[in-house]
Amino acid sequence: MTPKLLNRDELRTALENAIKGKSANQSPFSLAWASGTLSREHLARWAENHYHYVGPFADYLAYVYARTPDHMTDAKDFLLANMYEEEIGGDRHTDLLIRFAEACGTTRERVVDPDNMSPTTRALQSWCYAVAMREDPIVAVAGLVVGLESQVPSIYRKQTPTLREKYGFTDEEVEFFDLHIVSDEIHGERGYQIVLEHATTVELQQRCLKICEIGAQMRLLYTTALYHDYVASSAQESAALALAA
Repeated sequence: MTPKLLNRDELRTALENAIKGKSANQSPFSLAWASGTLSREHLARWAENHYHYVGPFADYLAYVYARTPDHMTDAKDFLLANMYEEEIGGDRHTDLLIRFAEACGTTRERVVDPDNMSPTTRALQSWCYAVAMREDPIVAVAGLVVGLESQVPSIYRKQTPTLREKYGFTDEEVEFFDLHIVSDEIHGERGYQIVLEHATTVELQQRCLKICEIGAQMRLLYTTALYHDYVASSAQESAALALAA
C-alpha cells in the first residue's frame, strides 16, 4: 500500500509502534539485571561498554545541530540544551556513569579505554555517528532521540530499584540512572514533538519511521550482545571448569 501523509496523531502512533516489541528492556541482559541475577562484574562490563555509546552523545547531537536550518529554532534549542545537560549542567553524565562503574569494581582507566568495548558496542557508536553526520536533521532526531533516548526511562525504571535493593548501591552511586529516568523522559518527548512538527512530507515521515525502528533494533542488539559476551560466556566458562574438576 502506498504510504500517505500522516497527521500528528497518526505519526505519533506510528513512531511508537516502530519501537514496540524492539525495546532493549526486553533483552536478556536487561531482564537479568531487573531480576538481580547479574554480578557486579557483569554490571562493570556494562558500564565499560555503555560509556562508549553514551559518552559521545553530545557529539552526535552537535553534528545534528550544525546541520539544522536556522528557522527550526525549536529543534536547535532542544539540541543545544541536551548537549549542555550532557556536558556541563551539574555533574557531567559520563562522570556519573564512571562513579557507578567504580562502585561495580572497575576503574576510570578501564572505562575510558576503547579497547574494552565489544564489537557490537563499537557498531552502535559508529551507527550513531553516521546518522548524526549524514541523515536529514529531523531523521537524525527520530533515530537518536526517539529510537534510542526515549527508551531509557522504561529501561532504568525496572533496573534502578534492583540496584538499591538487591546490590546495595547508594543513592550517590546510582545517580546516573535516577537522572536519566527524568531527563530522558523529557528529551524523548521533545524529540517526538520535533519530528511531529517538521516531518511534513510522506518521504520524510517514512524515513523517520524507518530510522526509529532501526535505532530501536540497534539498542536491542547492543544490549543482547552484552549478555552473550559477558554473562553467557562466563557461565559457559564456569561450567567447563566444573566439568574439568
